Amino acid sequence: MPNQKLKLKDVEMGDFDKEREEVFSKKIRAGKRTYFFDVKATRSNDYYVTITESKKRVEDGSFIKHKIFLYKEDFEKFSEGLSETVEYIKAHQEVVEKRYEYSENGYSDSKDEDFSY
Repeated sequence: MPNQKLKLKDVEMGDFDKEREEVFSKKIRAGKRTYFFDVKATRSNDYYVTITESKKRVEDGSFIKHKIFLYKEDFEKFSEGLSETVEYIKAHQEVVEKRYEYSENGYSDSKDEDFSY
């Protein structure tokens, strides 16, 4: 056999993620952003989490997505770090949960709407 170079196909993380079986999904809408918490299974049936932030661009209507892959061996440290970070913000600034209402014009902060008659 002649000396040939083996070409490896470039695979983006998005391609890797698409071929995995989705086991569980939780969708959270937060104003202009939507968050997805998806549990997926590897080929060897180990679970991992993908956290996706999706935001619609006003200019062209396309969606921008950012994704984090979180593997079960990192759950504890990730959870501790997230909790510590959230607690720091809560201790140093007022945190007000916003509730959004959907209208024909998109999402709006419900506290700014006048629902009186």
